[in-house]
Amino acid sequence: MASSAPPRATPGSELPVCLDDVRRAHKTLSGIARTTTVEGSRHLSSLVGAPVHLKCENLQRTGSFKLRGAYVRIAGLSAQERRRGVVAASAGNHAQGVALAASLLGVASTVFMPVGAPLPKVAATREYGARVRMHGQVVDETLEAAKEYAYATGAVFIHPFDHPDVVAGQGTLGLELLEQCPEVRTVVVGVGGGGLLAGMAVAIKALRPDVRLVGVQAEGAAAYPPSLAAGRPTALESASTMADGIKVGRPGDVPFRIIDALVDEIRTVSEDALSRALLLCLERAKLVVEPAGASSLAALLSAPKSFEGPLAAVLSGGNVDPLVLQRTLRHGMAAAGRYLSLRLRLSDRPGALAALMSELSTADANVLDVSHVRTDPRLGLDEVEVELHLETKGPEHCVEVASGLRAAGYTVVS
Repeated sequence: MASSAPPRATPGSELPVCLDDVRRAHKTLSGIARTTTVEGSRHLSSLVGAPVHLKCENLQRTGSFKLRGAYVRIAGLSAQERRRGVVAASAGNHAQGVALAASLLGVASTVFMPVGAPLPKVAATREYGARVRMHGQVVDETLEAAKEYAYATGAVFIHPFDHPDVVAGQGTLGLELLEQCPEVRTVVVGVGGGGLLAGMAVAIKALRPDVRLVGVQAEGAAAYPPSLAAGRPTALESASTMADGIKVGRPGDVPFRIIDALVDEIRTVSEDALSRALLLCLERAKLVVEPAGASSLAALLSAPKSFEGPLAAVLSGGNVDPLVLQRTLRHGMAAAGRYLSLRLRLSDRPGALAALMSELSTADANVLDVSHVRTDPRLGLDEVEVELHLETKGPEHCVEVASGLRAAGYTVVS
């Protein structure tokens, strides 16, 4: 986990976005964006030692905060610009935000998406009214195609985070949060390009400079720590994380200036922490949240006693592909010690496996998968090796299961 230096400027400094911009954006979004709920979390509060509130932006229209910035940006276009239409590039959340915003404003939209984009996100973008064009294997290639389209057709390119109107629109979430949770002392927000954190920082630091703002990035896609150290946006050579919503290789120029000036700290979290956070959202909060949307909770789980409360964590999005959700939940259960893999040696005789299954049933371990090896030269002629994948109740139960098998006379190889 890494952190940045403290803010280098004050809310009064000249920045690309000010509180009045955010307030105007809030009026623009009246009747368009939902005022999403704030829910308390008893489990997280007990871990942190102070009240923890969840800002459920995963319940926003289109499933993420992106509608806010996209709508404010498109609403600010001139009549002539609107007639030319808009274009965007995205693998998911921004695509849907632009599609719905443009549709609500009567503007034609074209959205470029990577060839491998999840089918549910492609379908949703089309249903919101955009013309979808599949191009490129990664978002960078898709982005270049969208810019070329804008140059060739005159369509206005809608950047996902690097524009003052977009930042102001995302900042309306900060205004809402202060109204809903006036006692808050710390706000934790996931960070990709930085539009959401920057917008919230403008609103919160202008109204409550005492509130501590903490941004969270995935360890494998953390462009802000080196950029803040260098004093300018710096591109990563590569980025890798399950949290595709915050997988951005270079901070935006506009949000970087604001985050450099106003944000107190940037932390990084592991893939294990992200998957455990997503699992916690489902099991304890009963909320479907994508890995990027759960990054704020991943920071809490990684170092719960390092935050001053009351605390608010932003759940920024819930657009998770079912296949990704399945893989992430399995990873989260493994990270939480709720999967156990063992290799045992048994006598190769009828009934031996049934006896093992009976022993595991007594230990209350759920068998997910069993495989046999009979040809290993290390095995005796009358031995068989069995590999087991078990679902358990946690780390302590894992130890109990393994100890119980050894006590029952089984040879546990690993």
